[in-house]
Amino acid sequence: MTGNPRASDSSANSSEPISGSGLSSLQAARSALAALAAAGVRDVVLAPGSRSAPLAYALAEAELQDRMRVHVRIDERVAGFTALGLARGGRRPAAVVTTSGTAVGELLPAVMEAHHSGIPLVVLSADRPAELHGTGANQTTVQPGIFAHYPVAAADVEAGSDPAGPISALLDRLGNGIPVGPVHVNLQFRDPLTPGETDPLFLETGAFAEDLPAPSAPVPAEDRVPAADPPIPGTHRTVVVAGDGAGETAALFALRAGLPLLAEPSSNARFGPNAVGAYRLLLQDLGPLIERVVVFGRPTLSRPVAALLARTDVEKALYLPRPVNWFEPGRRPETIISDIPALFDFAGTGAPDWLEQWRTASEAALNTLNNLLEQQQQLTGLQVADLVWDAADANLVLGSSNVIRDMDLVASPGWHPLDVYANRGLAGIDGTISTATGIALANGIPTRLLLGDLTFLHDAGALLLGNGEQAPDLQIIVLNDGGGGIFTVLEHGALGEDPRYTALVERFFGTPHRADLAALCRGYGVRHRQVRSADELEAALAEPVSGLSVLEVGTARETLRSLHQQVQAAVTAALRG
Repeated sequence: MTGNPRASDSSANSSEPISGSGLSSLQAARSALAALAAAGVRDVVLAPGSRSAPLAYALAEAELQDRMRVHVRIDERVAGFTALGLARGGRRPAAVVTTSGTAVGELLPAVMEAHHSGIPLVVLSADRPAELHGTGANQTTVQPGIFAHYPVAAADVEAGSDPAGPISALLDRLGNGIPVGPVHVNLQFRDPLTPGETDPLFLETGAFAEDLPAPSAPVPAEDRVPAADPPIPGTHRTVVVAGDGAGETAALFALRAGLPLLAEPSSNARFGPNAVGAYRLLLQDLGPLIERVVVFGRPTLSRPVAALLARTDVEKALYLPRPVNWFEPGRRPETIISDIPALFDFAGTGAPDWLEQWRTASEAALNTLNNLLEQQQQLTGLQVADLVWDAADANLVLGSSNVIRDMDLVASPGWHPLDVYANRGLAGIDGTISTATGIALANGIPTRLLLGDLTFLHDAGALLLGNGEQAPDLQIIVLNDGGGGIFTVLEHGALGEDPRYTALVERFFGTPHRADLAALCRGYGVRHRQVRSADELEAALAEPVSGLSVLEVGTARETLRSLHQQVQAAVTAALRG
């Protein structure tokens, strides 16, 4: 829809996208905040996330220019009610900002309260651009209409469009023909999500200080990939990618076809002689050789895998024996195949030495990774993940963000827990302890949960069990680095290395905290133990899982980015050496 924005009078479901092109994501975010300020919004509560990063950076500018006050909260539900309180106490609209996916749904209780109390709560939900909707892209769902009839007005603004008009129209109408209440503005953002040379932040008075250094040029593929022999007819350089929920069929298929298996931990297919360890580190060198990909389940963890599946020069097939609801028909690039014989016909058999090439590279990568980790003076997330994987002889649940990605790097294909679970539907950090509790109670199987400190704090209420309620046999291992480590290894971490952005990135993305997890556990009556070394952790994991308990493992967030850079550099050097 173009022209005048449309605001729905009674239901967010009837809002239509405001389309257009021309603005960068940061420019659109600035325009949105300017419209809010013009409507009297002075307080904005920010729940950190990646897709909402343009709004976070624009908020940093607005706060420095004394146009807005920013309040950062880890929990979106807490953020929603904080904004509601600000609106009620200040008697003027207040806004809450979330990233995409489950984060938006966390605001429903606050939106409902605002509806019934007549509070002008403005919800700004960041969203993926239209081209990713209905494709099964990570953290992408239907956000317009997510709050049903509770918003009194709503708008959906496409990436590149100016949101000022829709926002002004919605807020101007409050009290003029429609009741005062919550407003929902869904803002689609397209990459890049961070400021750059042509779109810098203005964090000083006046002009931007200096341009950011230009990124180093990538190494041409022909300089890093060995020359490929021409394929033999009937064979292909095919790989099997097993995403969440793929199951053992993926492992058996790869074995039968003689193909490398790139399996995420929660695929429950990471076993057998064809499973490739540390595959994410190998795609830079071996990825350009791939001709075909067979996909089982839903891959969501790895940007290198996502880039592989997006390549137009690679033929792709998705095994789909039954309908699923995580993508819309016609929105995926793969050929949909529902029977195994047809899948074998598509995949063919591995080209000569193709599987061995991956096995050799994987062995070199894992040896290099292990040697590098042995040199670390402090415990790292990668070491913790390795120990937890080896100790998990029953169910294993993995939190989102860094821990599951660490596990994806180090989990040995030679060993597999009974079942591995992760909330990968929208990859949110919410409800993880609750999920693990249900898994442990479902069949009475002892369960271990590995998660980060923010994920733990987000669902700490799940530690509360009523009198007489059955306690699960659940051991929770908390990797505590005092904040949000996932953003350190994303592009925001690179920006944070620039002194001009360090404090901004740390506050809005690192979200440091001083929460005392031991005291919190005592308050809930849950056993807690602090683990300070690999030996202590290994000993604790050797004990049987009985009842509900917490192991807290401290790690350093400030060295996380450099460690992952060292890992990739060392593996790349080993492969090319």
